[in-house]
Amino acid sequence: MSSTSVSPTTPLRAGALTVGGTVLATALLWTIAQVLGVELRVDPRNGQAPSAISLPFTVTVTLVVSLLGWGARALLDRLTRRAATIWTGLAVLVLLASFLPLLAVEATGPAKAILALMHVAVAAALIPFFGRRKS
Repeated sequence: MSSTSVSPTTPLRAGALTVGGTVLATALLWTIAQVLGVELRVDPRNGQAPSAISLPFTVTVTLVVSLLGWGARALLDRLTRRAATIWTGLAVLVLLASFLPLLAVEATGPAKAILALMHVAVAAALIPFFGRRKS
């Protein structure tokens, strides 16, 4: 009888999986919007033409924001013993601030709902993982 051992997940791998999960979640929500016929188009009401939120844009923004969150946590780990608490507080503030543009742009109700869900999905993955204390 042979035994298999599961190698422990490294912090780098776990972080990468978390970031990948955020990208997958927003891509899935974008796809659901397309299947439901929800046009993800926003009008900034500043004289510029309305723009569609494309899948590449969604994936890129999610990836960049997630990596910035990870980088901020890594920096806080080097600077303070309260990195988890500070990072979580900052993350919640960023989440709340991320809803402000949804109030300022013109879009359909379903489009705003999908976009808001994207913000929540990213926070739901990042905050529990990067906000926890390291053992």
